[in-house]
Amino acid sequence: MSYIGSLDQGTSSTRFMIFDKAGRVVGQHQLEHRQILPKAGWVEHDAFEIWQRAQEVITGALKQADLLGSDLVGIGITNQRETIVIWDKKTGHPLSNAIVWQDTRTGEFLSALTPAQCKTITFKTGLAIAPYFSGSKINWLIKNVPEVQKAITDGRALVGTIDSWLLWNLSGGVRGGVHATDVTNASRTLLMNLETLSWDEELLKIFSVPIEILPKIRSSSEIYAKTDPAGPFGTAIPIAGILGDQQAAMVGQVCFDRGESKTTYGTGNFALLNTGTEIVRSKNGLLTTVCFKLGDEPAYFALEGSVAVTGSAIQWLRDQLQIISSAAEIEALAETVADNGGVYFVPAFSGLFAPYWRNDARGVIVGLTRAATKAHLARAALEAICYQTREVLDAMSADSGVKLTEMRVDGGITANNLCMQMQADVMQIEITRPMIAETTALGAAYAAGLAVKFWSGTKELKDQWQQSRRWHPTTTSELATTGFLTWKKAIERTLNWID
Repeated sequence: MSYIGSLDQGTSSTRFMIFDKAGRVVGQHQLEHRQILPKAGWVEHDAFEIWQRAQEVITGALKQADLLGSDLVGIGITNQRETIVIWDKKTGHPLSNAIVWQDTRTGEFLSALTPAQCKTITFKTGLAIAPYFSGSKINWLIKNVPEVQKAITDGRALVGTIDSWLLWNLSGGVRGGVHATDVTNASRTLLMNLETLSWDEELLKIFSVPIEILPKIRSSSEIYAKTDPAGPFGTAIPIAGILGDQQAAMVGQVCFDRGESKTTYGTGNFALLNTGTEIVRSKNGLLTTVCFKLGDEPAYFALEGSVAVTGSAIQWLRDQLQIISSAAEIEALAETVADNGGVYFVPAFSGLFAPYWRNDARGVIVGLTRAATKAHLARAALEAICYQTREVLDAMSADSGVKLTEMRVDGGITANNLCMQMQADVMQIEITRPMIAETTALGAAYAAGLAVKFWSGTKELKDQWQQSRRWHPTTTSELATTGFLTWKKAIERTLNWID
């Protein structure tokens, strides 16, 4: 019996999962790592600690499944996107802590860019000018860390997103490790040209990044290297799939065709719509990014929209207002009332993301009367998740000209059946949840498995995808009509709050 492994390196933890040919999990192990917060707005990780955790979870998952490294025919890597590491290729040591995607220290540098530079960056990359992406983080490390400057001068420095760091270490590190990344991760750096899928000279100049320190850009599904037998697998296994986490979830949800979309419900929401081989530039506040590139096949692109506060609004009701004692309780509480009683909750705790991009907005609860109860507020919180998701998906339809008929969902909140029914009603489309919940790790496993011919092609993967539940819209629901219009009115009340 053969298996595929998937190393899933996230913002708070690292896990290794082992899948069989049917996509079922046969072993897994997960460990957290430290969040380092040296100053307000700064978020760092110890890249060496992440590499240690990666080795530990690989060993732990193999032990749990009672398997050897030699039972795996390939492994994939998926990772938190945008987080950046610079290391010394001679010693293998990071030259500073990794700067995490959430880190905002480079805001000043970005606000000093000229309008012409900003226009060039957004057109070539499809991204927004934001500290979120990697380019300004690399610039900061080069300017502010003397060890980095010296290593670049000496020709010892390598830089990359977390996938590159893990690939280099797994494939031997100082003993000939491979320095590469895939197109999905490269597309999040502000340094890659979407049309050429290569590092762009003009962008490198804007961010003062020497091309010599960057990894080679490869597809999302090919054999990049083999694992070092001296490493945690104890044998040479093809490392054959790499994808950023949200793109990996698209592959795990088998959204291989134009017009297919998935939304991941977490602390916030990430929605991606496959636009096929066409680069669709958003006029509605969305990002354009690479969806995946499977081997020699053409790259597929996606529109991406993010909602800042969804699951964290439920945490707020639990931790700050204490109207529920666990996140799971919200469903039962919301079900005790037939509707929201006229109460609307816009959780714009730190402004609004797509499609508004308003930093001046703050959260509001409107429509309160003496009859309002905590159950109405619970229901309003679930509706807020659904309305915000609809606004992102409406923007995607407007940009792409694709009318969605179905949306695939994953993430913690999808266990809330009431919320998913509301989502179907708000959007008036069908919502489907997959049987296998670990879509991110599964996507990286699929990419690796395709490269080593463990699976014959995307058709086989589509055929084995199974839904655990499907929600059909209630055509008479007012959530999609008067409810949505009133939500828009509530949004207006959040604006211009911060001067």
